[in-house]
Amino acid sequence: MDWSALQKRALWLLPVLPVALVLYYGIGMGVAHVIDDDADAQPKAVEPSQSRAVAMAAQLILREVDENKWVANDPIFKPSALLDDMAAYQTGIVAAIARFTDRLAGLSLDNGERDVELGRAAGLLKYPGSIWKFDLKSAWMPTASSEKQYRLAARNLEGFNERLADGDSQYPRDAATLAALLNGMGADMDAVIAQFDQHMEQPGWALLDTQADNLFYEAKGRAYAQSLVLRELGWDFAAVIAQHNLGDDWQTMLTALRQAAAQRPLWVMAAGENSALFANHLANHGFRLLQARAKLAALSNALNTKEH
Repeated sequence: MDWSALQKRALWLLPVLPVALVLYYGIGMGVAHVIDDDADAQPKAVEPSQSRAVAMAAQLILREVDENKWVANDPIFKPSALLDDMAAYQTGIVAAIARFTDRLAGLSLDNGERDVELGRAAGLLKYPGSIWKFDLKSAWMPTASSEKQYRLAARNLEGFNERLADGDSQYPRDAATLAALLNGMGADMDAVIAQFDQHMEQPGWALLDTQADNLFYEAKGRAYAQSLVLRELGWDFAAVIAQHNLGDDWQTMLTALRQAAAQRPLWVMAAGENSALFANHLANHGFRLLQARAKLAALSNALNTKEH
């Protein structure tokens, strides 16, 4: 074996390898990166007895898992593992749907018990989004991936709609149910705003803030999912909203939430309140979220008041 020739080849590869890695990760990240915030996304067609909001939730999960590809659990040797903003965005979408599903499961009772399909979906959506198909902490043993669990959850949501069509489950379309669903989403918004407040109270320099972008994109994902699910809830509960004369307030709430979900700064920063040089995108997003939250609370109060 000619060791000198091998050494020469190795020396030739030294400057090439970094360039190859940069190209591999750079091009791979560009191809994989998708922040899908299409405000006109639609659910699959449903029958009148079925829920458009549930169909929308299932559609969003399958879109992020199968069409856009889930990246939050990608191992480091895949370029998409470095797409932390996309991972945070997708995680936010699933988190919002998990909250909605869990709340709906507690309202759609069958003989006093949670609907079996909604209950399964709610449980599966609590699965961490960072689990790959092999458990890197347990000698690379195969395990259930996040994608698999979320895909099953989407099928369970579709199964709930099938049960509704067959008359085997219940979906109360009254003011109390709508108010309870709004309260659940409102609590989710409160948690996001509290996270923003806590982060902005910490001292730091806007240009070196490595957490602001993840917080922003997770909140953006939540707001996006909520805006679509709430839009479809408006159709599910159209009669209730019309009966209580809340159509204009409902649209105002949706507009504020869409504006929060549509924000996409080139570089996310969380500068101090008195900064004249740098933006605070957490504050910008939080402002729109607070607008939507205030309208959400007013809608819930109106539904509860007029119900009694």
